[in-house]
Amino acid sequence: MTALKAADFFTLPPSLAAFAAHFPAEVPPWEWLLRIGPALEAFPFNTPLPPLPSGVHAEGPLWIHPTVKLPPYATLIGPAYLGANTEIRPGAWVRGNVIVGEGCVLGNACEYKNCLLMDGVATPHYNYVGDSILGNGAHLGAGAICSNYRLDHRDVLVREGDTVHTTGLRKFGAILGDGAEVGCNAVLNPGTLLGKRALVMPAIAFGGYLPAGRIGRVRYTVVDEARRD
Repeated sequence: MTALKAADFFTLPPSLAAFAAHFPAEVPPWEWLLRIGPALEAFPFNTPLPPLPSGVHAEGPLWIHPTVKLPPYATLIGPAYLGANTEIRPGAWVRGNVIVGEGCVLGNACEYKNCLLMDGVATPHYNYVGDSILGNGAHLGAGAICSNYRLDHRDVLVREGDTVHTTGLRKFGAILGDGAEVGCNAVLNPGTLLGKRALVMPAIAFGGYLPAGRIGRVRYTVVDEARRD
């Protein structure tokens, strides 16, 4: 059985060094999902919040860098950490256990829950990011969804070719490696793993493990063997 490791997908950036002890590189990447909450529990939320627009509802422990661009209205529920030069767009809903690095976009009408977004992640329009980890520079096209719960309510499995990895997780969305991209209106089924610079084409349902640099072109885990430039 292949030992998939977090280091195969991404490197925690220096901007999130305060959390580094909680996210070891040698464990399976989905184990990081269990560590988001404890990482935030250990973080000292002792810095005053910057001024918030009147339409931004904030509650719970929050750390918001002064350079974060805040919209006229949004809902921010902690615990959550929002890194420097990140942009929060109108209607965004951050609903707990969220860590966001530098230079990210949390888009309009998007929802975030128990997730880790590294530097430069762009989720600009109508995305759901639940129980998921998005590596540096990862991008979700408009309407792309990280589905995190099986219809049969069983634990989520990770399928890597003929190998099935048990995760023990009832809620598990997607793992996107550094630079991975998902096209508009695509749905990533629970337990989807995209390697570094992997790409899923628009308007398809995709699941399973897509290795680094590959393109997922058709529905239901079939992977195009072409590599990305």
